[in-house]
Amino acid sequence: MKAALTEGSIGKQLIKFFLPIMFGTFFQQLYNTVDAIVVGRFVGSDALAAVGGSAGMIVNLIVGFFVGLTAGASVIVSQFFGSGDRQMVSKSMHTIYAFSIIGSFVISVVGYLFAPALLGMMNTPTDIFEDSLLYLRVFLVGIVFMFVYNTGSALLRAIGDSRRPLNYLIVCCVINIVLDILFVAVFHMGVFGAALATLIALAISSVLVTKALVNSKELCDFSIREIRIDWNTLKTQIYIGFPGGIQSSMYSLSNMILQVAVNGIGTDAAAAWTTLAKMDAIYWMVGGSLGTALTTIVGQNYGAGKMDRVKKSVSIGIRMYYAFAIVIVIVLMAFQRPLFSLFTDNQAVIEIAVSCFSIMALFYILFSFIEIYSCALRGMGDVVIPTIMTMVGICGFRVLWSIFVVPMNPSMELISWSYPYSWALTSLCFIIYYRYKIKKLEIKS
Repeated sequence: MKAALTEGSIGKQLIKFFLPIMFGTFFQQLYNTVDAIVVGRFVGSDALAAVGGSAGMIVNLIVGFFVGLTAGASVIVSQFFGSGDRQMVSKSMHTIYAFSIIGSFVISVVGYLFAPALLGMMNTPTDIFEDSLLYLRVFLVGIVFMFVYNTGSALLRAIGDSRRPLNYLIVCCVINIVLDILFVAVFHMGVFGAALATLIALAISSVLVTKALVNSKELCDFSIREIRIDWNTLKTQIYIGFPGGIQSSMYSLSNMILQVAVNGIGTDAAAAWTTLAKMDAIYWMVGGSLGTALTTIVGQNYGAGKMDRVKKSVSIGIRMYYAFAIVIVIVLMAFQRPLFSLFTDNQAVIEIAVSCFSIMALFYILFSFIEIYSCALRGMGDVVIPTIMTMVGICGFRVLWSIFVVPMNPSMELISWSYPYSWALTSLCFIIYYRYKIKKLEIKS
């Protein structure tokens, strides 16, 4: 078993590993984006708000936590892979796979039962409540497919394979688009059709990624029959993965709290916030993919004891993030109106979205330190302090902003300003802590 990411050009490896992850994330994001476009165009802005408003936020919270958990746990796999311990790679893979399957069923049942209460807590407008509930419940019923796909993809990336998840996701994304048009535009199944199309596509992708793991005999020993929990391994994975899951879900939780304020402004505001989230996701897709690639590279090199390559990987990652951030912001700012128009022809909704996006996009680059440093620290197994900094700097700040600042002058612009301020505060914390951590590791070595 060879850990391919512990030798050679770091820059080339990072780009080679990052690009398939980015395109994979793009096509995965396209699942929900196509839902929003088709529903917004063929059903209306109310249905658009139902798909991407409160229901979408709840889905993001649940998925964000579990994806963060499995991504953190897969760091253990990448470290064992880097050290050449094939037996522990296999044991870790089967454990997190079993945990993801069991966890998905628990969340599905609990989420289905408490969906009405969750939507009520978020002050979901009454005119979109029923559609929001329908979309959320259908998605929760099949959420096991989302969990299995993301777990399998995280494990493949941990052992250096980022291409096959991309190939499978492209195929399934095409299936989702076709089914979306068929169910919503042709059969007029509304938000139910959009949710059903996504679940069918996710089911196919989960089967394909599982098959890919089984066939990766040259890299690991994965077998469906061996999927079971090793409790000692699970304890270690939860220790590393749970803070990562909390960190990921904190973003969604703070956004949910802000969504309550958005819902209070009205349905047009909720629809605009939905379209803004889809545009916003384009930027986070690129940054998050780069961070994911960096986590795997840092994890393998840290496991192999190559701290010089760890530091160099982070330095290159920061510079790459800057470059991508500048290009993406320029493109999105230039074409924001045509892009927002893809989702709706409601000019009031478009104007609100443009106003909010113009505030947030100019400060995206502040997030570079949060993304790169947190992912690098996760690759080294340091997740507790970064999670606390994220909870306080981003989530805590936004909660306080929504409670004390927004009520003074409720507006979408004021809500939007909570993002740049929270990014600036948290970036400063990560810069200080990362430098402290590296110096500490250098002294030990």
